[in-house]
Amino acid sequence: MLDEHRSGRLCAWGNALIAGFAAPDDAAHQITGDDASHRVAGLPGESGPVGLTLALGRLRALGARGLRLALPAPGHPLGLSGPPEFNSLALEAGEAVIATGAGLGLVPEVHQAGPKGDVHVEVVWQCLVVRDTPVVDVPSLSEAERELAEALREATEVLSRLDVAGSGPVAQAALEAYRARAEHGRELLAPGYPPRAVRVLELAQRVGTLVAIAYRPGDTGGREHGGAVSAAEIAARAAALRPVERTARRAQVAAYNALLEERERGRS
Repeated sequence: MLDEHRSGRLCAWGNALIAGFAAPDDAAHQITGDDASHRVAGLPGESGPVGLTLALGRLRALGARGLRLALPAPGHPLGLSGPPEFNSLALEAGEAVIATGAGLGLVPEVHQAGPKGDVHVEVVWQCLVVRDTPVVDVPSLSEAERELAEALREATEVLSRLDVAGSGPVAQAALEAYRARAEHGRELLAPGYPPRAVRVLELAQRVGTLVAIAYRPGDTGGREHGGAVSAAEIAARAAALRPVERTARRAQVAAYNALLEERERGRS
């Protein structure tokens, strides 16, 4: 979807802070976004949860050179390298952050509080020890851009052939609505990121939105599964969307990790 992963915001603004492109309080404010509060629990040297500003400073003191995004899904542990306890929490959340150089990982736990109509969101990042090893299943920005363009064409063609609502004008209108909402008052990534990373993230989120729209209950007479009317068609659509969704996740990881990758290349 075009909604940004909380782990993505933490990576983007955490990397901008570490690279010297953002001030600590500004980074913490941007990471929190519309949520009521973000705190980090389990951080070495702290007896309880602490605020983001302190947590980001502590990660740097513990040796963090930057933050990497993980967007795992069943059968595709993208960005994870263990141990199993951390992988399990990250897979359940569908996202996580790895502090490269510190051997620590963060997984968001989202809590809602307050009465109906006045609900606010509180996020507690669980900090655990991780294996700090290179991730191999992440493309370069140029590879991600090329893969996404191909995936978008293939998905549109396949979904049209299967008569799925996600490929028609209703889905396109929904996609434009998502884009308008995303573009209103939101800055993609953070200062210091290369323009190509922004382009890749925008395209990856569009592809992810198209996949999500295609999976949702239908726009065609209220039928479930879009325009698909048989189990075989539903299975065919899932088979067509699976590699597209995987491509979009890989590209998002490449975009959020781009600033750290540039700094790592500069050191070599």
